[in-house]
Amino acid sequence: MSPRAKVLFFTLFIQFMLSDLLQSSYFALFLIVALGFMLGKIQIKKLSLDVSAVIFIALLFGHLGVVIPKELGNFGLVLFIFTIGIQAGPGFFDSFKSKGKTLILITMLIISSASLTAVGLKYLFHLDTPSVVGLIAGALTSTPGLAVAIDSTNSPLASIAYGIAYPFGVIGVILFVKLLPRVMRIDLEKEARRLEEERKGQYPELKTCIYRVTQPLAIGRTLAQINVRTLTGAVVSRVKCGEEILTPTAHCVLHEGDYIQAVGNEQALSTLADLVGEREDGELPLSNTQAIESVLLTKKDMINQQLGSLNLQQNFNCTVTRIRRSGIDLAPSPELLLKFGDKLMVVGEKEGVSGVAGLFGNNEKKLSDTDFFPIAMGIVLGVLFGKLNLSFPGGFSFSPGLTGGILMVALFLSALGKTGPILWTMSGPANQLLRQLGLLLFLAEVGTSAGKNLVSTFQDSGWLMFGVGMAITLVPMLVAVLAGVFIFKISVLDLLGTITGGMTSTPGLAAADSMVDSNIPGVAYATVYPIAMVFLILFIQMIALFL
Repeated sequence: MSPRAKVLFFTLFIQFMLSDLLQSSYFALFLIVALGFMLGKIQIKKLSLDVSAVIFIALLFGHLGVVIPKELGNFGLVLFIFTIGIQAGPGFFDSFKSKGKTLILITMLIISSASLTAVGLKYLFHLDTPSVVGLIAGALTSTPGLAVAIDSTNSPLASIAYGIAYPFGVIGVILFVKLLPRVMRIDLEKEARRLEEERKGQYPELKTCIYRVTQPLAIGRTLAQINVRTLTGAVVSRVKCGEEILTPTAHCVLHEGDYIQAVGNEQALSTLADLVGEREDGELPLSNTQAIESVLLTKKDMINQQLGSLNLQQNFNCTVTRIRRSGIDLAPSPELLLKFGDKLMVVGEKEGVSGVAGLFGNNEKKLSDTDFFPIAMGIVLGVLFGKLNLSFPGGFSFSPGLTGGILMVALFLSALGKTGPILWTMSGPANQLLRQLGLLLFLAEVGTSAGKNLVSTFQDSGWLMFGVGMAITLVPMLVAVLAGVFIFKISVLDLLGTITGGMTSTPGLAAADSMVDSNIPGVAYATVYPIAMVFLILFIQMIALFL
């Protein structure tokens, strides 16, 4: 056999093997993921696609006839959305209270500008109504929107239009999210650090200082009588009587010249000086029988307990001076509800500190353990909730759908924290692993599905509706940027989450999530996504009914 024949034979053999292997969805899936990661590492002027590159490889494979089963995509979707909801839940309600109105207004601008763009282009290019509502659903990548469009028009044209607009609806949001920080010349990591410092600034820094008892109102009175905690907000952690260092108790009597050590914010410590005497720098030493220890809360039955209800001073002769949660030091007020993973700074006699550690668990291994029952149960509840169909007067009906149902349930469960013995929480590494796995499965399936009919759809339907779909995708995002930056002046991280949530774009959120180590975009997405989904369905129904 000649060398040329050998090369030809080898080439044909490789093609045969590849075509055979690509029939295996598992081989194709991991090949798409591997090539996607390779493409995502390529940087052009410091811009890279990261994990989002998987969808572009999947589009190519889909065009070549490779199919990833829909079930794998849905499996990935539920994992990705559930982990986003579980992480975002604790901050979701705080965000909703502080920024909810602003983010919802921007979301309303996204949905209304998408609808107005579609209606305007309908009359400009004389498009039929079923195609228009299909284009809106596709441009905003909304499967519930497509279902409503088909149901409202009873026309297959809605599905065809959806198929035309959908690919750019996916790709366009990803590229927009990737390019926006570059265009605005914003370093996302610096912005995340700034926002984190701003968040910490809402909680005054806790300091430690000592006081020499000189005020007549404090001399000869007990700590309970001068009511330090209630009047100042500071916590007394040690008392020095003569040369003896004592753990503070309610019945501890203060004498002139005694020293007390307290922990609190600047205002609390200044008020305490007026109450007991001269403020000095430094700390009181611990006696040989005393200890100060950082204790982790890892026992389930301690979660959501009020700190004051545990009577640690009375039961263990110990004092909690501060509580560290999510990188922030909190003042240990009696009303504070304890959460899994809280780190309590405990001062007292060694035996008592050991008892407190046993009470709270203090088992660091439990922080990294993953209990799959809450994950599985939470997803089951989310899927069931997504199946609900709510009907309203006037023929309007709403169903949360798979994504909305799982997201809303995950947010609620995460904010709840605990139900009986069940902890609705996940460790950071476990959350990150499941989220990445789910995202890769979802992007691979969505990409191959969109790429399958990409070329043929354009050939059959022309480029006009594709251009209209592009406009419906791009205009709302530009409106959101203008409103968010110049009117509402929100951070770019909140803006990225609001845009992806308002566009109901899970791949867009994935792109934002991969760009910065912060859950701010995820919280904003979770805040607006349900609102966007409801109003998109309502607008599609109104357009189908009146136009």
